[in-house]
Amino acid sequence: MDIQKLSTGTCAISRGLALVGDAWSALIIRDAGRGMTRFEQFRTSLGIAPNILSRRLDALIKAGVLKTQRYSERPPRDEYVLTDAGSAFIPILAAIGEWGRTYNGEGTLSHIEDVATGEVVRAVVTDKGTGKTVEPGSWRVVMPG
Repeated sequence: MDIQKLSTGTCAISRGLALVGDAWSALIIRDAGRGMTRFEQFRTSLGIAPNILSRRLDALIKAGVLKTQRYSERPPRDEYVLTDAGSAFIPILAAIGEWGRTYNGEGTLSHIEDVATGEVVRAVVTDKGTGKTVEPGSWRVVMPG
């Protein structure tokens, strides 16, 4: 897959996927959204090899989705925190999770709760301009030119 072509083409979907389109990256963002900030927290949560985790964290920093923040000077240690771009991806993950519950939902699954009420949240995608739910067949991708 030509990531350079995906990340510079005219399709906004391919540009987004070029930044966070692999499962490890999405799960790192999920865990950061759950409050994890340390390398070892991510490694333990995901069961990911340290070299793969290092590459994904570096790529997410380069993409502007995560940033490092120093938490110890001696020895020098950084933690990983979401940027505005990373935080904006959390609702997308919620929608992916809802899709996963619907189409691959056997067994006991995690869910999202409203912090104030404790009620289960069922994520949907809405049009920011109209507030309407985005439904299959109600939209199309329009490419420039």
